Amino acid sequence: MTLPPLREVIARHGLSASKALGQNFLFDEQLLDRIAAIPGDLAGANVLEVGPGPGGLTRALLRAGAKVTAVEMDRRCLPALAEVADAFPGQLTVIEGDAMKIAPTEMFGSEPFAVVANLPYNVGTALFTGWLSGKAWPPQWRSLTLMFQLEVAERIVAKAGSGAYGRLAVLAQWRSAAKLAMKVHRSAFTPPPKVMSAIVHVEPVAMPEGVSAKVLERVTEAAFGQRRKMLRQSLKGVPGALAALEQLGIDPQRRAETLTIEEFTGIARALGQAGA
Repeated sequence: MTLPPLREVIARHGLSASKALGQNFLFDEQLLDRIAAIPGDLAGANVLEVGPGPGGLTRALLRAGAKVTAVEMDRRCLPALAEVADAFPGQLTVIEGDAMKIAPTEMFGSEPFAVVANLPYNVGTALFTGWLSGKAWPPQWRSLTLMFQLEVAERIVAKAGSGAYGRLAVLAQWRSAAKLAMKVHRSAFTPPPKVMSAIVHVEPVAMPEGVSAKVLERVTEAAFGQRRKMLRQSLKGVPGALAALEQLGIDPQRRAETLTIEEFTGIARALGQAGA
C-alpha cells in the first residue's frame, strides 16, 4: 500500500496543528529520513515515538525498518496513524494516551528500545529529564534522538562556564554522551514555530562509581536554583554540601555554572559517603 503525501492526509482528515499540544508538523520526507538515520541502523529495533501527530516521522522510522510504538494523546490524529499502520503491517503499534503516564515496561517489557521523537514542546523537557533520571543504569533505552527548541538543545549539550550551562547539561552528561546532531530551520514546519529547532542525540555511558542520581539531582537543583548566588549560599540548605566543598577543595565563592560535571559528581559522591 502506497501512502499519499502527508499534506493530503492532513487536508483529508481536517487536521491542524494544536497550539495547546505544542504541535508543529514536518512534511519534508528527506529531512525526516535524515532524522530517522541519526540513531544508526533501526532494522528490527524497538522504537518509542512520542507525539507522532499525523505520522511524518513515524513513516520515516518504519521505512528504516523499525518496530514503532507511537504514543499520541490527540485522537484527531489516530485515523491518519491507522492508515500508516495498514501500510506497514505488523510494524506500528499506536497507543492513545499521555506518555508522561505510561511506563516503558508496559510497552516493551524488558526489551531495549530507542526513543526517536519530535517532542511536543510543552512536555519535552519533563519527558527528557524523566528518561535521564532513575537509579537503574544503563537504562532500558539505548539512545534518545529528540527534537527540541534550539535554546533547549543548546542547554543540554552545554559545557561548564557557558551561558547555556545548567542543571539540564549536568543531568544529560554525567552518565550519557549528548551531542547536537542537526539543526532544523523553523521554515521546515507547518505552522512555522517562532524559534529554530535542533535534534539532540544521547547515548548512555558508564556511570561514575559511588554517585547517587537522587543526590546529584538534589545538589544541581539547589545549585542552579539560585545560579547567580555563590555556592556557599545556594547549597547551604543541602545537609553536608558545604563540608563536601571544603573536602574537595572547591571554593564556596564560586557559582554553579563554573563547576564541571566531574565536580558536581564529586560533591554528590561525598554526600553519599556521608550518608546525606
